[in-house]
Amino acid sequence: MKSRSLPRAYAAYIAPFVVFVALRWLPFSPEWLAPVRFAAVVAALAIFSRRVLPGRTSLPAGTLLVGAAVFAVWIAPDLLWPGYRESRIFHNALTGAARSSLPMRLDSDALFIAVRVLESAILVPILEELFWRGWLMRWIIRTDFENVPLGRYTPFSFWAVALLFASEHGPYWDVGLVAGVAYNWWLVRTRNLADCMLAHGVTNALLAAYVLAFGQWQYWL
Repeated sequence: MKSRSLPRAYAAYIAPFVVFVALRWLPFSPEWLAPVRFAAVVAALAIFSRRVLPGRTSLPAGTLLVGAAVFAVWIAPDLLWPGYRESRIFHNALTGAARSSLPMRLDSDALFIAVRVLESAILVPILEELFWRGWLMRWIIRTDFENVPLGRYTPFSFWAVALLFASEHGPYWDVGLVAGVAYNWWLVRTRNLADCMLAHGVTNALLAAYVLAFGQWQYWL
């Protein structure tokens, strides 16, 4: 790949993630921020990422199982050990606390809930898999990352991405680490980013359903 195409390649994998993270800090109320951020991320994907979005999954049945398994791991500690996440390794100045920052009035706001579910189940898996496993996992191996095949394994790139992915999840860093390892492994196994996106989407969709069905809003920080 010629060096002059690198900026476009970087933007394709990074821009939607940067837009998503940056817009979290807009001084809008959550019910206004959610649709604005959703529209902005869709626009970023359409403008920058169309050429790198993957097609079909390689192992759809296995992908669904991976996504469901990560969801089960995500909620299991809190179900099995009430108060588990109040430990200082999860509840501290660095990680924050496992409590939702969303105003409770939003639990009956249909537009907000619809946007948040679509964002969680569709947009976040796409933008995060582009960033973490489509770009960073390869960039750590070689800076002209598009010359590195998807799913190329090196111990350092695998574990660096898993740990950074875990750190993104604050007080849920432990299950975030398990998720990062699972999604990394699945990319190494399938060499297809579509499988990781679908697995991640299944996890987030099940978690959204769990949040809404049982009022477990702490999972939507």
